[in-house]
Amino acid sequence: MSFSIPALFTQPFDASRFTWQPFRPGVEMCTLYGGAPDAPAAALLRYAPHASVPPHVHRGYEHILILSGSQRDDNGSYETGTLLISEPGTQHRVSSDQGCVVLAIWERPVEMQE
Repeated sequence: MSFSIPALFTQPFDASRFTWQPFRPGVEMCTLYGGAPDAPAAALLRYAPHASVPPHVHRGYEHILILSGSQRDDNGSYETGTLLISEPGTQHRVSSDQGCVVLAIWERPVEMQE
């Protein structure tokens, strides 16, 4: 599967192209690769308005690219086009007031705190 980065931001994101599975209440996931214990993984996450992911610890690097909408965490609010990088050992909770779709790439799976 390939994506053109400029095209992600010059046309509306078409979430219907992907197969979504429940992840957390109000959050769906489309796994792109990975899923084995302690292995790298990537997925698209689709947040419904007012959905959230509980506090979690990053056991490896996490890269989040916001493809549409916006999300916020304990450190601020982030709009479409923002790339967030969380270092190993950091933690936060994430929510989206209006809903969003993000590309998430994990060096190692996160550890949920709730």
